[in-house]
Amino acid sequence: MGPERIICLTEEPTEMLYLLGEEKRIVGISVYTERPAKAKEEKTKVSAFISGNLKKITALEPDLVIGFSDIQSQLAKDLVERGLNVLIFNQRSISEILSNMQMLGNLVGQSEKAKTLIEEWKNQIILWKKENESKIHKPKVFFQEWDEPIITGIQWVSEAIELAGGIDTFSHLKDRKLARDRIIVADEVREANPDVYVGSWCGKAMDWDWVRNKPEWQNVTAIQKNKIFEMDPSIILQPGPALFLEGIPKLKEIFSSI
Repeated sequence: MGPERIICLTEEPTEMLYLLGEEKRIVGISVYTERPAKAKEEKTKVSAFISGNLKKITALEPDLVIGFSDIQSQLAKDLVERGLNVLIFNQRSISEILSNMQMLGNLVGQSEKAKTLIEEWKNQIILWKKENESKIHKPKVFFQEWDEPIITGIQWVSEAIELAGGIDTFSHLKDRKLARDRIIVADEVREANPDVYVGSWCGKAMDWDWVRNKPEWQNVTAIQKNKIFEMDPSIILQPGPALFLEGIPKLKEIFSSI
């Protein structure tokens, strides 16, 4: 049977439950949920990312609250103290994302359906890797997750860049689980001299003028050739289905234009 009244504090479990045909179990979602679009219309919004409306959440009487990452640890603690069941996923790599989606499928009695979806994505990953074997030129990519301080991409983003046929200029930081450990300075971008800039600033629009006019990287190839791109955070910074359905394909589209 599994949990029947689920609150999703982030977007990815919401999207996965809809794909599994189990959206009826969802009673609350994050205000940042973009996928699927109808979730915003159908479900009650109860949380931001770090914070949540505790009164609203408890009033919905969930039998399971699902969240993501250490950033939601205080919110999770507050909910546990109110007697709620809380499951916090902490995936960082693509393999962990796939594993956690299978766990979610198991929780709602959709193990086989989840396995089928995941196998499709695994097969697509194999195809992407094969495509990359024949590529002679792979663009160097700087992915920026936040502006001040400058934060480069989390592990699954770095892996996505590689699957899309690029080279992450800061791949040596991808194993750093905390955002604060992926902080860099503008001079490091200048030294890396990326061919492509991809911005996806978590929770806000990218400031194009800030990117174009950053003094330290005026001589960087990506800036000089205007190879500057913005990606919707909902398809690259949420560790769920969107990464495979739209995120990596979008990166491939960007890199093919270089």
